[in-house]
Amino acid sequence: MTTYQGGRRAAPLRRRSRWFLAGGLVAGSLVAGAAGLTDGAAFAADRDMPTASPTPSSSSPSRWAGDHSGEPRGDAVEDRDQAREERRGGQRDDRPGRPGQGNRAEVAVPCDSTKLISALVRANAEGGADLRLASKCTYELTHAFQQPDEYDGGIRDARETADSAENPGDAEAPPRNPKHDRAGLPVIYHPISVRGEGATIVRNGHAEAFRFFTVRDGGELTLSDVVLRNGLSAAEGGSIHVVHGASAVVERTTIVDSTSLSAEGGGGGIFNDGHLVVTGSTFVDNHAAGTAGKGGGLLNGGVLSLENSQFRGNSAVAYGGGFANYRGAAEVHSSTFARNNAAQGGGVASFSARTRVADTKVVGNTAQTGGGIANSDALIFLRGLEVRDNTATGNGGGISTVQGLLPLDDSIVSGNTARGSGGGIHAQKSNVLLRHSEIHRNHAVGAKSTGGGVFASQGRLALYSSRVAGNVATVKPSGLLVDKAQVKVDDETDIIDNEPTNCEGSRVPVANCFR
Repeated sequence: MTTYQGGRRAAPLRRRSRWFLAGGLVAGSLVAGAAGLTDGAAFAADRDMPTASPTPSSSSPSRWAGDHSGEPRGDAVEDRDQAREERRGGQRDDRPGRPGQGNRAEVAVPCDSTKLISALVRANAEGGADLRLASKCTYELTHAFQQPDEYDGGIRDARETADSAENPGDAEAPPRNPKHDRAGLPVIYHPISVRGEGATIVRNGHAEAFRFFTVRDGGELTLSDVVLRNGLSAAEGGSIHVVHGASAVVERTTIVDSTSLSAEGGGGGIFNDGHLVVTGSTFVDNHAAGTAGKGGGLLNGGVLSLENSQFRGNSAVAYGGGFANYRGAAEVHSSTFARNNAAQGGGVASFSARTRVADTKVVGNTAQTGGGIANSDALIFLRGLEVRDNTATGNGGGISTVQGLLPLDDSIVSGNTARGSGGGIHAQKSNVLLRHSEIHRNHAVGAKSTGGGVFASQGRLALYSSRVAGNVATVKPSGLLVDKAQVKVDDETDIIDNEPTNCEGSRVPVANCFR
């Protein structure tokens, strides 16, 4: 899924090609180091430009890996290097564009939004850069940055051909307005890092709609220690959009009050269609506000690794109030989803996707279906989770799964409420495996609600060394209700103290369950 300006046709959310998902889920950083200076990048000197702080080189003073000390390099090479130094105000180019050059100098960006824009323009012209923002500065952007889209072919054409073969209906979508895909900062085309030092980048409240960063094919953005506030995009990605052929690393960053208005897409904070690693970051009060908006905090349609991050108070019209994985592959570790809201999957949603969530808390979220987590036509692997105090106005107070695979290991599903059925878990046409997990004190409170602990219909349910206890439903049973599904309960599983009954009233008999 992409939002290329001037594209020949729309690029709505698409199913990732089978070859793309076959590689499995990501682990670790996906973004390479800095690339070198390109010979064709000639940029006019500007005395107001941010200047690089020289970094001592740890290698030989020779500029070329093949040089030998004392050997002449030729007048043409020396003239070219002298010209480059003159363009930099006489400063020597000690950045590592070639083997043996040492570390690239970090560029200090003064507390001025125009200087930040200039620094990014220059970074693109020179094939990349490492930028350091002024500590605690606020860079306020008042209008979208105007520039042509340089990369609009090649990988896009190959991708769209493959996607159209799998999803013929996508080719019939209406064309997108390029004006909807604006950014307040220059598009990232090369390896560029931005170290925030606690700085804030904010869109002026009276400005037109634009996100902050768009990372295009071949671009690599590393963003750390910065706050992004009040991004607003008529397309996907309220603050950041990573396209299919791009990658990004977001570290210790806060994204707040940002919104995507995309009718079919979303990602109020971030939309990723490429490769994305997020660590130690916070998503607060972001919204996917389009007609079928997905992923209030973050929408993934590519490959994602998410770790040690928090999602609070985000919302989506369709699904994934905190985070939505749609036709992508994602791993989530040691994160918290709290007080998020959506129609489906108040905290987390996995739709037509592969998702793995471990050592994570999903607490106090709300939705119509799947107050905490919703899974549909997808694989979602859950281990070491706390799914607590979530609410669904329909089915699945804690977790809902439809036509999916859902193994739940070493987890607790507790204190969730459904006004439909399945206070803890509601499963339809799904394969659910509960292993070493506890389903307790959940409630199905509607006038006809049943299955306070687990409701399973037209699929498979298996419990191993687990406990279903203290759940309550209006209509019996309160522990397990199984309807037109296969069920297995091993000898190490306890189903006890559910009211009004444990399994009595289930439409399919449940072995090893009494009363």
